[in-house]
Amino acid sequence: MKLKTVTVDGKTYAEVQDGKPVYVGDDGKETPFDAPHSVATISRLNGEAKGHREAKEAAEAKLKGFDGIEDAAAALKALETVKNLDAGQLVTAGKVEEIKAAAKKAAEDQVAAAAKAANEQINTLTSERDKLMADLFGEKVGGAFTRSKFVTEKAAVPADMLQAMFGSRFKVENGKVVGYAADGQPIYSRTKAGEIADFDEALESMVDGYANRDSILKGSGTGSGAKPNGGAGGGGKSISRKEFESLPPADRQARIREGVKLVD
Repeated sequence: MKLKTVTVDGKTYAEVQDGKPVYVGDDGKETPFDAPHSVATISRLNGEAKGHREAKEAAEAKLKGFDGIEDAAAALKALETVKNLDAGQLVTAGKVEEIKAAAKKAAEDQVAAAAKAANEQINTLTSERDKLMADLFGEKVGGAFTRSKFVTEKAAVPADMLQAMFGSRFKVENGKVVGYAADGQPIYSRTKAGEIADFDEALESMVDGYANRDSILKGSGTGSGAKPNGGAGGGGKSISRKEFESLPPADRQARIREGVKLVD
């Protein structure tokens, strides 16, 4: 599923329908993505999964306490039978043990069936939750790259290339996109002390720390991310933007890692 975009005056924007970003599925069908509804659904599924998990754990704890006869229906029936037997009707003590074993097995089977059903429900809810979380991440983070002013004004490579390089270092927390540094710590704003950096500032910080940043930024020696000596990485290698954009995505990333510089 890919975010549908439109280009206006050289800038790329996400297409919106009824206030919702539009995504295009693999079958070409366009679907608006309702992020608030997805967040609410994820919360509900998490609650349901927790309830099923707690029920499963309670059933398993009860099974561990079985020692001989318990109060399952089959066990109660067996106990009642033994209670009503006269001493002369009780053939052997082995018959009592047989009844106990049958009662215990019936109870264990009931608990096992309940645990299996709970596990299946948990797996289903977990899969639904994970899909919704993946869709939410794609809309939030993917949309942030597409709408980024930093990418539009300063990047020399397409937004999807930057997302492939740095997208894994962003997380969606409480509905907000948060960037993380290479050491796993949140990136804080340089201009707003004590506050988490917004998307553009976090992305710019990541690019500044990238060894071959000159190869993915516009310009050769000025602006954010330029090396002190103004030189391009990779021993001065260069490639035209047209040639670069004609390469497959994997080859583009390889050129960037080599420090190749884009020229117009």
